[in-house]
Amino acid sequence: MRGRTGIIFTVVAILVVSAVVSVALIRGGTSSEPVAASATSASTPSDVQIVRPSSHVLGDPADGTVTLVEFLDFECEACAAAFPFVEGLRETYAGKVRFVMRYFPLPGHANAVNAALAVEAAAQQGRLEDMYRILYQAQAEWGEKQESQAPLFRGMAEELGFDMDAYDAAIADPATAARVELDRRDAESLGLPGTPSFFLNGEPLALTSAEEVTAAIDAALSSAQ
Repeated sequence: MRGRTGIIFTVVAILVVSAVVSVALIRGGTSSEPVAASATSASTPSDVQIVRPSSHVLGDPADGTVTLVEFLDFECEACAAAFPFVEGLRETYAGKVRFVMRYFPLPGHANAVNAALAVEAAAQQGRLEDMYRILYQAQAEWGEKQESQAPLFRGMAEELGFDMDAYDAAIADPATAARVELDRRDAESLGLPGTPSFFLNGEPLALTSAEEVTAAIDAALSSAQ
């Protein structure tokens, strides 16, 4: 698959059941949550958008001739395991690749929506990445709990120095939930098998190794020149 341009890839099984991929991708991270090992269809329905004008860009929105999109769930252990790898890609391809984050809270995670709402509320203060990072870094503290972790997330926002009146208003605003739901609907319409799921310039690729990811990005960059 090397050399293919404009590729989407899905992170597949960052788990014990696919230890080789796990080690290559996340550089020693672990996860106990399986992701279905099938990529999304090569043909995308015309009414579904992989990137929308409202989609959040990590870093400088002006960066990059190539766009990498991640549909994620902050309570997903595989997403947290992939987080350091994604951060490494951001460092390696700074100024060359635009990294887009989209929400895909899964129904099996009791606090996935609460986490997404916290990030969206942070985004409204220009602080998306602060909440994005702390949720992954502290996932072991709150993940897999059945009771609401919204108070914990609010405490994180307070520790980060957010405007708490604005944060509370955003959490209570139905428009914030609608923004998260928009991403979730797109993910479901795309037929994504789970999280994390990635797209590179809108075309599919089944992930086999970290090297394949970087080769796909390099090929897309070369084609864009």
